[in-house]
Amino acid sequence: MAAAAKDVNKRASKQVNKLSKEEADAIRREAPNPVWFKPLMFGFMLLGLIWIVVYYITSGSATPWPVPAFGQANIFIGFGFVLIGFMMTPWWK
Repeated sequence: MAAAAKDVNKRASKQVNKLSKEEADAIRREAPNPVWFKPLMFGFMLLGLIWIVVYYITSGSATPWPVPAFGQANIFIGFGFVLIGFMMTPWWK
C-alpha cells in the first residue's frame, strides 16, 4: 500500500515539473488571494484614517496624539498608511 502511494507522489511531482514557466505564472496569477490579504489591506486604510482623525481631534490639547514629537508629520504618516492600503487594491481578487 505504501509503495503505491510513493508511485502516485512521484507521478504528481513529474507532472508539476512538466509545466512551463509561462503556465506556472498563469496559474499563480489566477490563484485567489491568501486569507490575510483583504483584512490587511482594509486594516492599513482604517489605521491611516484613525491616525489622522485622532491627530485632528487631539491637536488642540497639550499633548497631541498619536505621536506628539512628530507634530504635523502625523498627517503624512496617516496618509502613508492609507496609501499602502490603496496600493494593495490592484492585487485584490
